[in-house]
This record gives sequence, C-alpha cells and structure tokens, in this order.
Amino acid sequence: MKRRMRRYAWLMGACLVLFGGSLPVYHLFGVGWAVGMCAVAMVLPPVAAIIGNTQDPADPQDHDASYGPNAD
Repeated sequence: MKRRMRRYAWLMGACLVLFGGSLPVYHLFGVGWAVGMCAVAMVLPPVAAIIGNTQDPADPQDHDASYGPNAD
C-alpha cells in the first residue's frame, strides 16, 4: 500500500509544482506555456486518485477492494 501512497503523493506534488510554476513561466515565456501547464495540472488530480485507488497485485497486504487478485 505504501507504493500507492507514494505514487499519489508524487502525482499531486507534480500537480502543485506545475500549478505554482505557471506564474513564473507566464512572466518568462508567455500565456500559452502557463495555460498549458495549468491544463496538465488540472488533469493530474483525477489521474492521481485513480492510480491511488488501484490495487497493487504484488503487495500481499493490499486487500482494500472486494474484487481482484487479492480479494478475500
């Protein structure tokens, strides 16, 4: 389960970096690059939630769902 949490944390951290970094990019490179960074940052939270809730078949203690290879 720790692998799932690390993946989620990395994706959400990337989202924050992209969103926060869009202001300096706006001043240095223009509106297009900043809007592109914000668009990518907008897509990352749902992707992070999906990846964070996906079971890890290699982890024997990952029994969060009632279906799949690790179901009881």
